[in-house]
Amino acid sequence: MTIDKDYRTDRDYERFAAVCAVLTAAAGLSYAVAFIVLGNLPLSAVLLMVGGVLTTAALVGVYARLRAVDEAASRLGLTLGVVGALGSAIHGGYDLAVSLHPVAAVAMDAPNAVDARGLLTFGAAGLGLLVMSWLIRRGGPFPRPLGYLALLGGVLLVALYLARLIVLDPTNPLVLGPALLTGFVLNPLLYGWLGFCLSREATLPVPRTAAAPR
Repeated sequence: MTIDKDYRTDRDYERFAAVCAVLTAAAGLSYAVAFIVLGNLPLSAVLLMVGGVLTTAALVGVYARLRAVDEAASRLGLTLGVVGALGSAIHGGYDLAVSLHPVAAVAMDAPNAVDARGLLTFGAAGLGLLVMSWLIRRGGPFPRPLGYLALLGGVLLVALYLARLIVLDPTNPLVLGPALLTGFVLNPLLYGWLGFCLSREATLPVPRTAAAPR
């Protein structure tokens, strides 16, 4: 009875996480439009905050499934992902505060004290995706191609952090290219796909100890 109750609780949360993942995809795409196309800093800041919070909820749902593959590694991936998501939310909150009430001593292009050049938003989040990708490709309860998409997303996010740190100029192709690909294509596709998977019943891998002898 306890197992059944726990499973129903997990499924209830997974459905919630699925909705959050789809909303994360929508918020990420909207942020890319607001920041890159419209240049609307207050709107993009709000979307960055909202997207960060939604991402944490979605990642907990992903962790609930991936822990069947490797619990320790899935915790690491969750930790990195949540740190990255909350870092982006904090960064968005800072941008919103400064854009609504500008402070003369604050330069808008100065590194954020918490998320300097996207250390958390890009760096930590990218590492979290790399861990997630590794677990999915090991045979977790997600489609294997999703693991390769997460791998590409993780590599691009880490590259984007390094480009923002070293190159700095946001219009440089080394910065703009990964930003456009991640914001307009990979992030919406990845979280939309995760939302679809979380909305469906999981087919859990057979534990190694219970596998049939060869």
